[in-house]
Order: sequence, then structure tokens, then C-alpha cells
Amino acid sequence: MVAIVTEAWALAGCGAASKAVAAQEAPVQQHPPAKKAASFRGVSTVRCQDRREAAVVSRRSGLASCVLAALAASFSPLAARAAVLEEDDDIELLERVKEDRKKRLQKQGVISSSGTETGYLQDLIYKLSKVGQAIDKDDLPAAGSVLGSSSDAQWVQNVNVAFSKFSSSPEEKDMVDSFNSSLASLITSVNNRDAESSKSAFVSSATTLEKWIASAGLGSQLKGY
Repeated sequence: MVAIVTEAWALAGCGAASKAVAAQEAPVQQHPPAKKAASFRGVSTVRCQDRREAAVVSRRSGLASCVLAALAASFSPLAARAAVLEEDDDIELLERVKEDRKKRLQKQGVISSSGTETGYLQDLIYKLSKVGQAIDKDDLPAAGSVLGSSSDAQWVQNVNVAFSKFSSSPEEKDMVDSFNSSLASLITSVNNRDAESSKSAFVSSATTLEKWIASAGLGSQLKGY
């Protein structure tokens, strides 16, 4: 740091400024002036005072320039380090973008090759649509005929096969758990002819399924959701 500051002082011309200030501040030997009027002595005194003040201002300006140069030299490694960190951040961001794109392409490949599982989900959407219409009309027996009497029915198992196929993140798996819980409540409420609980469970099931479909990237593959 001392070497950097010394070099900065030299580059800023501090050495020359110091010598100039010293030369200006050095007393000047003068021959005893001839006797003149008092007004001339007053003018001479004012001029000497002006020169001293100018020298002080010049010295302060020189010191300020040196300090600024030293600070700039000392902070230049920090600026360089900041530039390196910014470049590293850009590279890391680019890598994340590439990785996300790779995952999306892989998921699209899985979806395209999984017509059977997509069909299970489409059937689920159809069933929930029918159930929602029946509940809206307070026709719980009709809703029960669509859902069945158990959450272990074959169509529910098929839906969970599709969920497992397309869920690639912990968040999506949590959504699946929430949906299965709501669906079980829906089936129970409908079979118990509990209209209010059926409506609440239906809204919860439909909302969770919609979020999962969007997260799994299946929106363009399914109709009516």
C-alpha cells in the first residue's frame, strides 16, 4: 500500500508541487527600502500577505490532489475485483439458464412420449368437471356416481401414476400430496351427502390440480383444465 501511495503521489506531481510551495514560502532578502510615503509601505505589506495566502492555497490544492490520487490507486484493486465478481455472476447466471432450458427440453420429451399418462390426467379433468356441475346443482348422488365410493379406485391410482411421471420437483410432489388429500375429502363428503364440505373440497382439489398442471408444463397438452 505504501508503494502504491508513493507512486500515486509522484504521478500526481506532488513532489514538484511541494518544491514550488517551499520556494514560494521561502523568505526573500530585501535591501532596506528607501524612505517612502506611508501609503507605499501599506501596499507592499498587502502584496506580501496576498503572496503568502496564494502559497497556502497552492499547497492545500497540491495536497488534495495527492490524497485523491492515492485513494484512487488504493481502490483500483477493489474495482478490478468487483469487475471479476460481476463476470463470475454473469457466467453463473448463463449456466443456470442453460440448465433450466435443458430440464424443460427433457420434460417436454417425457410428456411427448407419455400419451397414456396424459390420458389419465385428461380423464381426471373430465371427471372433476362433471362433479363440479353436479355439486353446483346440489346433485350429490350424481357426483358420487362419477367419483365412486373409495379413493383407492383404479382411476385414482392411474392419476397418481401420471403424477409420479410428470412431477420433477419437490414443490410439484407437495402439490400432488395436497391434491390427493383434497380428493379423498371430496369423495367422502359427496358420499356422506355433505353439500358444504363437498363444495369446499371440490374447490381445493380443482385449484391444486390447476397449479400442478401449470408447474409441470402440461397446459398445452390438456383440455378444459
